[in-house]
Amino acid sequence: MAVSTEASGQAWRASRAGRAVRDLEPASFALVMATGIVSIGTLQLGPDWLSRVLLVIACAGLVVAGAAVIARLAFFRDSVAADVRAPDRVFGFFTLPAGLNVLGVRFALAGHPVVTAVLAGLAAAVWLVLTYGVPASLLLIRTRDSVVGAISGSWLLWIVATQSLAVVAATLVPVWPSQSAPLAAFAAGLWCLGLLLYLMVVALILLRWLSVPMTPATLTPPYWILMGATAITTLAGAKDFSLPAGIAVVRATAGFVEGFSFAMWAFGTWWIPLLVILGLWRHLPHHWPLSYEPALWSMVFPLGMYSVATLAFGTAAHVTWMEPLARFMLWVAVAAWVLVAAAFLTRLARHPAGPEPGAPAAPSSTSPIPPSSR
Repeated sequence: MAVSTEASGQAWRASRAGRAVRDLEPASFALVMATGIVSIGTLQLGPDWLSRVLLVIACAGLVVAGAAVIARLAFFRDSVAADVRAPDRVFGFFTLPAGLNVLGVRFALAGHPVVTAVLAGLAAAVWLVLTYGVPASLLLIRTRDSVVGAISGSWLLWIVATQSLAVVAATLVPVWPSQSAPLAAFAAGLWCLGLLLYLMVVALILLRWLSVPMTPATLTPPYWILMGATAITTLAGAKDFSLPAGIAVVRATAGFVEGFSFAMWAFGTWWIPLLVILGLWRHLPHHWPLSYEPALWSMVFPLGMYSVATLAFGTAAHVTWMEPLARFMLWVAVAAWVLVAAAFLTRLARHPAGPEPGAPAAPSSTSPIPPSSR
């Protein structure tokens, strides 16, 4: 019986499904993040039916990705360990707490704060492990003398996950007024942490851009998180300074948070044309193929987050012209979601669970280092 079970396990590992699980991207929850934030935007601005459909898809994506991650931990620990040691991939794990928190906020808006609290508790536990484990892995067990060449937009997922916790904490304040003071302090503290981490990581990204030649292979879609991280910082800030002024930490930080949140929104707006230019440079003169890659969800998420953050800040700060801009950007995000989803389904129809046996493995879509230079 044991021999039969072992043989079955080996057969599954060699199957298409097994290989797909083995090669799973650390950022596999980016689909949940992207779908969840567009669901939040359509819930707030309409149509409601689209929001509900996207919520179902996001929940299904969470279940499937969660099952795949558990299977990978059970059967392919070496692959997981390799991702932990890879500075160009390890930050992708932050999509798990970010995805949980985005869904948590969506459930809170639908009137299910208990679900939000459960998801936020799980996200906080994972975030706590990653927020110390990932920097420790870069400092103590890295395989290169320098990781400058491995810095990419995926590093900003650290900030997104941190600010997503701040958003959830602020969202739960009205639900549990007896815990409003610690929740508000938690939200404000995480907002400050995320802000400082953003400034640090952006400096590292600019260092990489100016010291390592840029190629179409290194200019990956996760660089859109440069804008997405500013957007979620704006959203978290808008929620923080909108909390009741009677809470001490809100009274002490509201002015600073509101002013710096607008600065982050302006900086994120500045990023959009530059990111479009860089994308055109990648695809037009250099003919980089327009095909599905999981990292494309990291481009959809910032667009949706920009819309939601613009609406939230405009409402909290009484800036009326922000609502039409939020509506426009929401439909940009919806269009981007539809295009990426169509590409994903096309890819899935052609390759149901990974490449054919013997097919060469594709390079990591989030990796900023060409395979030839690794």
